[in-house]
Amino acid sequence: MTDLLRTPLHALHLELGGKMVGFAGYDMPVQFRAGIMAEHTHTREKAGLFDVSHMGQVVISGGDWDALATAFETLVPMDVLGLKEGRQRYGLFTDKNGGITDDLMFANRGDHLFVVVNAACKDQDIAHMKSALEPALDVAPVTDRALLALQGPAAETVLSELAPEAAGMKFMDVATLMLDGAECWVSRSGYTGEDGYEISVPSEHAESLARRLLDHDDVLPIGLGARDSLRLEAGLCLYGHDIDTTTLPAEASLTWAIQKARRQGGAREGGFPGAEAVLSQMQDGPARKRVGLRPEGRAPMREGVELFAEDAGGEPVGKITSGGFGPTVGGPVAMGYVPADKAEPGTVLYGELRGKRLPVTVSAMPFVAANFKR
Repeated sequence: MTDLLRTPLHALHLELGGKMVGFAGYDMPVQFRAGIMAEHTHTREKAGLFDVSHMGQVVISGGDWDALATAFETLVPMDVLGLKEGRQRYGLFTDKNGGITDDLMFANRGDHLFVVVNAACKDQDIAHMKSALEPALDVAPVTDRALLALQGPAAETVLSELAPEAAGMKFMDVATLMLDGAECWVSRSGYTGEDGYEISVPSEHAESLARRLLDHDDVLPIGLGARDSLRLEAGLCLYGHDIDTTTLPAEASLTWAIQKARRQGGAREGGFPGAEAVLSQMQDGPARKRVGLRPEGRAPMREGVELFAEDAGGEPVGKITSGGFGPTVGGPVAMGYVPADKAEPGTVLYGELRGKRLPVTVSAMPFVAANFKR
């Protein structure tokens, strides 16, 4: 598998005993010596260091903030114009039918917009932004920086030892911090439901910074396996699984990410791809919804398991899109799509596993409460 790309931390992953797998075109560690369960628990209790350098980092510049924000609002249903400097927001790219083509983070860094997109979608996302925004604005992929995520309740203490200002940041703040002699773009955010930071660091400093963080007694390296179980317990979507071009924001239970200004009757209603479909579904209610699911017993129900209304007979009414064992929950957790009239927490459905139908209860998400520093 020599055609796989490598992040600036590849050699360090091998040194630390990373079990490498192909993911989104990159050679990435699925786990380290501690194993997925221990890595998951360590992140919940102390702090874990993740390599997320496979994600796409993009700088959009060339105008004042109003020009940047107004242009970017033609691509997303979010309030970009109202985002204050030094703050970040979750966003969605949509297509002409209102389907989600990717989810992303975008930040107001004063003279530019900093965007982080998913690894598997970054080429199409960059092409999409270039096509829509250039030449009026400059869309520049960032190819000389790695991206690290330090996640868990000890993350603030650990990072503050390198930059005391990190402690003053709140959830979704962004700042430029000097870490281990390198100028880093830091956001207080992540993908685990825990407090933590994402750190964009110049590639040549990435390994040095990672080693410095790993030197702390509270920090362990964490692979893709625990990253997935953590985000699942946190009720967070994985693009290409829980959301894709066949899902609209209301179906995906992501309307919280669409601010009032962009909704029906808002100051800047619509104006993004698929706005009519997205806003009308928000108004009328979707026919199906993404929900949390708790399978009975100990056996996980994974992506693709069909859901039925009855324990025998009938056609499938829904499907699981993500599932696995939740180490913090102490049992299997999943999410998937069910008809809106069966989306109420407490509703019992049946998942078909190896020819047998087993009870699955619709559950509120997240399965594990978020620990963000507001």
